[in-house]
Amino acid sequence: MDESRRRAVKFLEKEIKTYQALSLFLSKKGIKADVRVGEKKVLISPSYYKERMKEAKRVVYELRKPN
Repeated sequence: MDESRRRAVKFLEKEIKTYQALSLFLSKKGIKADVRVGEKKVLISPSYYKERMKEAKRVVYELRKPN
């Protein structure tokens, strides 16, 4: 794995940890919030961060695969 991929994997692994923490926090507090993303208002909940974790894990897997 080249250096740029290694840095991307390291970054995504940190993001996954952040998403896990946010998901856990929001699920314990029962928090759901509306935030503005571009032109849309999006409901943020634990499931939002769980989906982001899945996406990040999939990208990490793809980056780690040999060419």
